[in-house]
Amino acid sequence: MQVDHSVLKRTYDLHSAEYEAAALRALRSGWYILGREVEAFEQQFAAYLGMKHVIAVNSGTDALILAIRALGIGAGDEVIVPAATYIASVIGITENGATPVFVDVDDYSHIDADAIEEKITAKTKAILPVHLYGQPAQMDVITDIAKKHGLYVIEDCAQCHGSALSGKLSGTFGTVACFSFYPTKPLGALGDAGAMATNDDELAEKLRMLRNYGSKVKYHNELNGVNSRMDEIQAACLQVGLKYLDEGNKERQRLAEKYLKGITCEKITLPATRPNATHVYHLFPVLCAERDRLQKYLADNGIHTLVHYPIPPYCADCYKDWGYKMDAYPNAAKYSLQELSLPIYAGMPDEEVDYVIEVLNRFE
Repeated sequence: MQVDHSVLKRTYDLHSAEYEAAALRALRSGWYILGREVEAFEQQFAAYLGMKHVIAVNSGTDALILAIRALGIGAGDEVIVPAATYIASVIGITENGATPVFVDVDDYSHIDADAIEEKITAKTKAILPVHLYGQPAQMDVITDIAKKHGLYVIEDCAQCHGSALSGKLSGTFGTVACFSFYPTKPLGALGDAGAMATNDDELAEKLRMLRNYGSKVKYHNELNGVNSRMDEIQAACLQVGLKYLDEGNKERQRLAEKYLKGITCEKITLPATRPNATHVYHLFPVLCAERDRLQKYLADNGIHTLVHYPIPPYCADCYKDWGYKMDAYPNAAKYSLQELSLPIYAGMPDEEVDYVIEVLNRFE
């Protein structure tokens, strides 16, 4: 049997007629940039989150860059960020000239909230927790620390649409939340797209200006902005995806439960869910000390897996001048060396999940 890590066509096929109708609606409107579809998606996603403002942009990375810029964070400032994350979380900081200050991660692959305060200095302006793999970081503790020290909280919600902590949705804890709608995400576009969410009226106005060349009125450029506008077709398709977001999350949770109950191989550590957290399983990450051998074994049996992320951002070639070694952050290094993501997505057949479990349990 051949099992792919993700088959976007299967997810699309679940609601293909609605996606096609939405795209045609946008095409036939004759208005393709910052029109009614973007406005409708912003309003609908804000209502879903229970937030006052959603500002749509062209990627999750741009959402991070613009959120940090709108908060006035730049050269000479520090932002605390987890040592294990996708590099986009760090690019958002460095693109603004600020300095990332890394904190190792906990047993849930999130920033270790108990280790944050020792990294706070007079230069610290914000904490940037990342809700990695589909569940929230320890936001109750993080927000308390931020309030105590007068810091912004910038949530990286690229992988956690619909996840929650004690019933409160990810993306609703901080000063501003940044979302990616990359096609594989729980809420995925049919191309690149992203958004920011906030309850701060003034910040929302700045973000709207920054995404559109720093202007409210054409040719009147008040801020140092960029061109980062979600197009109308993506906004139309995202309205369809949002309609079925909770349904898709429940399906991945069901498949994840099959993995959790079925995988018994002692060489594999299964992902744990934080107490009081709702996990939406954007990914299903397992740990194995013999990760590379396991990945090859699965590939030899027709199962495609992915590694998230083999090079932690503090060791990225583009940041080599920082001089970090892999073991600077032991838990982050462990994830980089041992993590393997099993196939999981809305539309994945049960028989493929059963086959993955069967093959994994034969690994010796």
